[in-house]
Amino acid sequence: MARAARKERRTFSLDPELVRYIERVRKEYRTASASSALEEIIRKSKRQQERQHQDELIAGYYSSLGDSQIEQESEWGKFAETQFPKG
Repeated sequence: MARAARKERRTFSLDPELVRYIERVRKEYRTASASSALEEIIRKSKRQQERQHQDELIAGYYSSLGDSQIEQESEWGKFAETQFPKG
């Protein structure tokens, strides 16, 4: 069975507006503590950055394709659409 990673205790000084935001998130998500709310905020931000990075990689790939490759990708896309059941 995998063990949960041990948490590190840290102390941060934050702007009062940010502290109020963390408390609002804590209430909204019904988390047990401000630390849990802050973890959720950071995880959400991390996922967003990772998604943006993946989007950039995908956009870079498609930007690098030549005309014949774009046409081939388009044909595959049209074929794939025919494989889904119509509802």
